[in-house]
Amino acid sequence: MQTFPNSSPALVGHTTCHDVISDRNGAVYRIFVYSPPGDAPEQGWPVLYMTDGNAVIGTAVDVMRAQASYPSGTNVGYGVVVTIGYPLDAAYDPLRRSWDLSPPPGQTYPPFFENSPEVKTGGAEEFLGFIEEQIKPIVEATHPIDQSRQALFGHSFGGLFVLYSLFTRPSAFTAWIAASPSIYWEDRVIDQFYPSFAAAPQTRENARLFLSCGEYETDKLAPFQLGAADEAERLEQKKVTLNDVNAMELMERLNSLPGQPIRAEFEIHPGENHMSLLPVAVNRAIQNAFAVRTL
Repeated sequence: MQTFPNSSPALVGHTTCHDVISDRNGAVYRIFVYSPPGDAPEQGWPVLYMTDGNAVIGTAVDVMRAQASYPSGTNVGYGVVVTIGYPLDAAYDPLRRSWDLSPPPGQTYPPFFENSPEVKTGGAEEFLGFIEEQIKPIVEATHPIDQSRQALFGHSFGGLFVLYSLFTRPSAFTAWIAASPSIYWEDRVIDQFYPSFAAAPQTRENARLFLSCGEYETDKLAPFQLGAADEAERLEQKKVTLNDVNAMELMERLNSLPGQPIRAEFEIHPGENHMSLLPVAVNRAIQNAFAVRTL
């Protein structure tokens, strides 16, 4: 049997991996950091923080490497990418992300799998504190960072976490990128945090929120779902989730705030469902966070 000679692990270029213990709860998080080649610009590097770090780091770095070397043709420049994940090889840790990314007060649900723990939600404030109090200081101590260009990305529960972060710490980032945010979650618990934000939206200058979802997160079923045994059930469930309706309604609310403290945008990605959207959304996150020329 033939084999490849001189095998070695494949590494993501210019990327390091660090296990960090949270001062908040003692849990270990795996932090992936992409550092751009060359010298930083005078004002420092822009930086993008991303949830679900294991699932997005490879795509994010490849997008950066493919586009940032040709900024005049892509409008993408280099920046630091920091993804927050978990010490495992899988793309997700369903149990931990359910806690970390969902707004308080949270609830308790039956286990995902037999003989596994109950699922608890409501840890978003704890997780946000970990990013603000531990991860950001480490990144800023090891990389020259442009404080005016910091972005936060999340998908699904991660998108919900982005909205929670915006409503509770509106000056933490300049660009907020929420792909398929689970606005409907727990009877729209996120709405509890909107009034205080709207009353005093202390956002950064030029703050922007980028909302998105896939074409098949609307009232449309994907072609492979048509005619399936659970077609009617899926259509009924869509009446609850409807990421397009929820996101557009939020966009309109934010854009109507006096003085427009944040500019909100929304786009639908054709041909994508909730999970297939992720690499497309990561690409757009890089483009929005590291745009050379802001439109």
